Amino acid sequence: MARPYRLQAENCFYHITSRGDNCKKIFISTYDFEKFLEYLLIAKDKYQFNLYAYCLMSNHYHLFLEILQPNLSRIMQYVNTSYTTYYNKKRNKTGHLFQGRFKSLLVDEDSYFLKLTRYIHLNPVKAKMVDSPEKYRWSSFKGYTKLGYDKYIDYPELNRYLNMKPAAYKKFILSSIGKKDTFMDNIYAGSFLGGKKFILDKLKDFKPEIESGDFAHKKILCYVDFSEIILAIAKVYKTEPDKLFKAVKKPLLAKKVAVYLLKRHSGLTNKAIGDIFGISYSAVSKIDKSMQIIIAKEKRVKKDVDKLISHFKV
Repeated sequence: MARPYRLQAENCFYHITSRGDNCKKIFISTYDFEKFLEYLLIAKDKYQFNLYAYCLMSNHYHLFLEILQPNLSRIMQYVNTSYTTYYNKKRNKTGHLFQGRFKSLLVDEDSYFLKLTRYIHLNPVKAKMVDSPEKYRWSSFKGYTKLGYDKYIDYPELNRYLNMKPAAYKKFILSSIGKKDTFMDNIYAGSFLGGKKFILDKLKDFKPEIESGDFAHKKILCYVDFSEIILAIAKVYKTEPDKLFKAVKKPLLAKKVAVYLLKRHSGLTNKAIGDIFGISYSAVSKIDKSMQIIIAKEKRVKKDVDKLISHFKV
């Protein structure tokens, strides 16, 4: 089975998360938090990367960093392994501390830098641990509102992208409390956070890596904006795009085709597709399987699907 792909190149920006095994706590004492941050500093010295934001929660953490060399896996292996060794030795334990491999999102820094720092800094508020991010000790928020306060953040580089004074940033974050944040809906294929141009550019850059055989989900090379798929289907089946989104117990063929093509050509997860159509993620899988049978049996449907795919702009 192909391992999950890890796309890494110099001067790339990543949102990194890692959770405790079985959602157990990975930080218990104050010294635990301090020790993890200490390993981050050592890793920066060893592997040369810029850290822009962080938030350490009780059972997981968030990092926003820029790697200067294609060494993301080495960085995170050092940090997680070092911390696991410390944690187990301190508590006379053995085995895994983190749940599988760390997760990484390749981020469009031009469009999402500010939004991602907001998302990271508001985590303790969303978890109802505090009512304001400035009350949470283990994040970089105070380092943004009091420049020079946080020794873990790379301020010269941060200022190139933030372009906002401390007071303005604090107001921006506090005014966002309680509001729905949807920018994470733009995650593509579980690996990219950005707009269409950013994704297409990165897919082109990483094409040899994706095709190398080391990565799963090679279909991500066939990027199609989901709105293009919806519009094309509505045109073929002579219906309004909005009608495809209406939840019905027995979806129309056009809606089934839409679900099928989104699953196979948009890079969206089953949950994201289900949210679009008002159905469960399991219903997405069922529709996908039923469409495979329909396409195999009905030549007219196969012809429509092939026609739609041939007109996608990839």
